[in-house]
Formats: sequence, structure tokens, C-alpha cells
Amino acid sequence: MAQSFPRIVLPDIPNLHDIDVYIANQGYESIRKVLKMTPDQVIDEVKKSNLRGRGGACFPTGLKWSFMPKGTDKPKYLAVNGDESEPGSFKDRQIFEYNPHQHIEGILIAGYAMGVKAAYIYIRGEYHKWVRLQQDAIDQAYARGLIGPKMKETFGTDFSMDIYVHKGAGAYVCGEETSLMSSLEGNRGYPRVKPPFPAQKGLWSMPTTINNVETLATVPAIIRMGGEAYSKIGAQGHPGTLLYGVSGHVNKPGVYELPTGLTLREIIYDICGGVPGNKKVKAVIPGGSSMPPLRGDQLDVPMDEESLKKIGTHIGTAGIMVMDEDTDLVKVLLRIAHFYHHESCGQCTPCREGCGWMEKILKRIHRGDGTTEDLDLLVNVASQIEGNTICALGDAAAWPVRGFIVQFRDEFEKRVKPRRNFIPLNVVHGMRNQAPTLEVQNN
Repeated sequence: MAQSFPRIVLPDIPNLHDIDVYIANQGYESIRKVLKMTPDQVIDEVKKSNLRGRGGACFPTGLKWSFMPKGTDKPKYLAVNGDESEPGSFKDRQIFEYNPHQHIEGILIAGYAMGVKAAYIYIRGEYHKWVRLQQDAIDQAYARGLIGPKMKETFGTDFSMDIYVHKGAGAYVCGEETSLMSSLEGNRGYPRVKPPFPAQKGLWSMPTTINNVETLATVPAIIRMGGEAYSKIGAQGHPGTLLYGVSGHVNKPGVYELPTGLTLREIIYDICGGVPGNKKVKAVIPGGSSMPPLRGDQLDVPMDEESLKKIGTHIGTAGIMVMDEDTDLVKVLLRIAHFYHHESCGQCTPCREGCGWMEKILKRIHRGDGTTEDLDLLVNVASQIEGNTICALGDAAAWPVRGFIVQFRDEFEKRVKPRRNFIPLNVVHGMRNQAPTLEVQNN
């Protein structure tokens, strides 16, 4: 298949990270166009595009922007989520490195549309290189009067905005929007109960909107081409291009900008060159480690949120993790469960305790001491966690556990012993004068 797909977020232009190259390729023209529009017109254009958030939740971006209150004297803030701690996701750092000015321009457009005067880019603590690269681009833009008070002179407008980079401390939970805000404020990264929602009470109790890096980097292209034209790219219900981060057992792993709606089979075989050794695909996680997995016979599903939702999973961050026929799925799931147990902030009992229980049970299965009863127990614990925590980390831990057990039950059953029936305590008391056997094995 020839790669004739549009590249909107990561166009193939050498040295686009340099401000002169970016300006020479229509850079910062979208913000000039926007400043001649009303804020409502900008929001309407983004609504027409049907751009959906690229951070995992897929919430309509224009609609989210419209939630920001109007006619208030309160300071309003934009928090940019560049935490990218989801295992299998490595797309945002491509923007920081190769097209940071389009990201900056998207922030400025969002700020004008919502009346925001300050934006904070929250980048995960391990991204030392990319923190520096994004800060270098911001410094370039400040020097040219494209950010900050000099904007009024550069663009001939009353609008101005400041942009700050904030480096996180490496906590996965800070990728959740309310934890991110707590961390930005200098507090422990604990999620907050909603409502109130960030648009009503966010950073420092002021109205705040949180957008993903890729979402904002897409906005200048939407303004340039028009929302209606953008809405016709890819899948109808989830249009545009995505930065697919493909990893695992493929010949050509990496980040690919492709339209939504391509099938997993097309991406794995036509784009990424298939599986090493021509082995079969056993499992695929379509959107980062927290998403329920798919079997190797489900590769013809289109990669858009609505199509994936119909078969019990989600597109998440579009981090596609491919596993071949020789993969030990018990070991894979144990590694995933260990990660979420380690990253739980501990605020909610179902997540704090449940994640530990799931890891403990999976360790038992992995060393060969598990029973079929443990498989049912894993599904039950996961179901008790899901929907019962303040933030979605509990769901992120539960979905892969339940998904792997349900989708690959036969493989897990090969690794466990038959079910054991434990004799109830009252029966044990009645057997005191008999042989001290506390359990019997069904053969």
C-alpha cells in the first residue's frame, strides 16, 4: 500500500522545529487568522471539525472549549497534558521534538478562543530531552514576540498569552487531569472528586481546560483547512489523523501519522511490514496498556473509537502493542498489573487494595500455583474496582486484567490447576477427630 496519507501534525518538512522554517511553511498564520475572528467563531470551527481529544478519552474538543465560562473577571487557565506515562504511548514527544511550534500555535488559538491568558505544559519527569526542546521553541517564540506581552505589537491585537513548561516527577496518575492540576499547584498528585469540573474549579480554584499535546497541535491545521474539510479525513465519527505508536512484534515499529479508520491489519502488515519470522499475531492492545486487548482474529477492526467500542475496547492513545504467537500472555498481564499496582496513588480503597490483590493472584498463576478459581477471582476483583474510584486509574488497571482473562481464557487455564474446593469452617470443626485434611482436590 502506498503511503499517500495526509500528515497534519508531523509533516515531512526538514528542521520544522526551527522557528524560521516553521514560519516559512505557513507557521503562525493560523493564529493571525484566528485573531480576526470572534472567540465563538473559533470554537464553532473546531466543533465543525469534530476533533476529538487525543489523550485517550476522545471527548469533542470544541465542546470542551465551550464549557469555559464567559463574561467572568476570574483568571482562566489552559493545562496541556504532555505527561504521556501510558505504557505503549510515545507520540507526544515526537511533537516536542519535530513540530513544537505548531503545538505552541495551537495553545495560542485555544487561549484566544477561551479567553485564557496563561498556559502550563505539563511534561513527564523522565522526558528531560523533550522538556528542553519544547522550552527552546517557547524561548524562540517569545524572542519573536509571538508569545507574551509583545504579541499585542506583533499581531496588532489586545490579546496576549504566556506559556510555561512544568516538569512532573514521574507519577503515572498525574496524567489524569485533576491529578495533573494538583501537581501543578505544588501538591501531591491526588485526583479530585468531580463535580466541580475543571471548567468551573480547576487550577487554583479558577476555570481551567485540559487538552492533550496532540489535540492542540492539530488545531492550527483545522483553522488553515477549515473544520468541514478536516471532518472528512478518516472515519466519520472520529475524523482526522492520529499518531499511532506501534511497538512489539512488528518489523517496522515507530510513530506513524495515519487517518483514523484504517484497520489494524493494514497498520500491522501494510504500514509496519508484518510480524518478524512471519509468525501469527496472538494479541494486540490497540491504545496503550490500559485498553482491553484484541485477539489475532480481530485485526480487521477499523482503528477509530466507535468501531473499537463495539467490540469491547477503546482507541486510547493509539499505542498499538503487537504480540506474536509465542508471547506468554500470563507474563504480559503480570507486568501490566505490577505497573498499575505500583502507580496507584492509594487514595481509593478499591484501587489501592484491588491492584495489589490482582498482582498477587497473577504472581501465583505465573509460578504455577494458581487454580481455575483464581481466574474467576481476578475477573471479580477487576469488576469491583471499575467505576468505584475517584479517577480512571482503577479502570485502567481493571480493563486489561478482565480483558485478557475473557479473551484468552483457554491460555490462562493451561497455566492453572483444577479448582479446589475448600471445606467450610463449620465442617472443619465437625471433623476434629478425623484426619486433618483442610482441602480436597477435584480431579
